[in-house]
Amino acid sequence: QLQLVESGGGMVHPGGSLRLSCVASGFTLDDYAIGWFRQAPGKEREGVSCINSDGNTYYADSVKGRFTISRDNAKNTVYLQMNSLKFEDTAVYYCAANAELCVFVRNRYDYWGQGTQVTVSS
Repeated sequence: QLQLVESGGGMVHPGGSLRLSCVASGFTLDDYAIGWFRQAPGKEREGVSCINSDGNTYYADSVKGRFTISRDNAKNTVYLQMNSLKFEDTAVYYCAANAELCVFVRNRYDYWGQGTQVTVSS
């Protein structure tokens, strides 16, 4: 069964850091572009970051310079390192796999994880 599982969410203070993980089972992540999306209450799901199979990376303007996406093909895992977290980063974060190239368009992604909650609170 093809599956993506996110982990690493939690509650942090503003300025804090978290590292999210996205582990794939049933398929090889390095054949796919892997995107991170997030959805805050009452808002649309938005693209945050993406990494192509060739290693090229992309970021939403709102997270550039604070978030870093990376992949460990040996572990079939993609990470999202989030630093300098802000209140507005609070959301459920999802990873998703796209058999083509990075794009921040939800319906271009074939597989989705169940999400992990990130809460930035004082």
